[in-house]
Amino acid sequence: MASLLADAFAVEIGAKEPWPDNVSLYQPFEVGQILLPDFAACLGVKTYLSMCGLNYELVFKKNAEHMSPSGKVPFMHIGPFLISEFDPIVAFVNTKGFHLSSHLEETERGEMRAYMSLVDNVLLNAELYLSWCQEDVVTEVSRPRYGSVYPWPLNKVLSWKKYYEERRRLKAMGWAQKTLEEVCEEVKTCCQALSEKLDKNLYFFGDNPSELDALVYGHLYTLLTTVLPVSRFAEIIQEFDNLSQFVSRIDSKYHSKDLQH
Repeated sequence: MASLLADAFAVEIGAKEPWPDNVSLYQPFEVGQILLPDFAACLGVKTYLSMCGLNYELVFKKNAEHMSPSGKVPFMHIGPFLISEFDPIVAFVNTKGFHLSSHLEETERGEMRAYMSLVDNVLLNAELYLSWCQEDVVTEVSRPRYGSVYPWPLNKVLSWKKYYEERRRLKAMGWAQKTLEEVCEEVKTCCQALSEKLDKNLYFFGDNPSELDALVYGHLYTLLTTVLPVSRFAEIIQEFDNLSQFVSRIDSKYHSKDLQH
């Protein structure tokens, strides 16, 4: 408990300092290694930082997952702190005085968090399902890419270990037992809700971006552009014109160069 309190105090003190010039964001290599869910997660954070106008150096490491304090990517190195995943990074950036959702009323912020939870519960799990429960994707994409940066036999051992870990996680949440059709229905329902919320607006809450916009863009862009043996999720997203236009709009405004994965 004392250690947790000390860590929290250290983060609070560090948060009072201005945004430094040597912030690094770590992720796996985009070409040949990174997997579908990790690409979406990394893209969401990069988009969020760009929306905040914050500078950072992108660092590619083959073992970024194992360097991360939570075992998940991306993670940010800022001063003495290592902060991983979307929500903790957003919380830390907020303490620095950068608030994308500052223009929202409290009820709107609650609504935003509800939609973010929906995205995490549906789109993230759908990406994990596609990566580790669809055998053609597993054998042709996920296991080879995950083990690609390691020598034999470590590449085989680690990719199988990852496979069983993700399958257990999905089974515990009730997703491993779903059929592809059931997962597609989940994705379609989520996209319908997002499309109705976006409506004809530039962003989900009017003319200014929020954390939700960065998070949704990361997932939708990834599902639309990743070439996989199964393309059902991309086809579902393309049924919603305003979501496709939203992705193109965010892409052209906040990402000046092509993204590769």
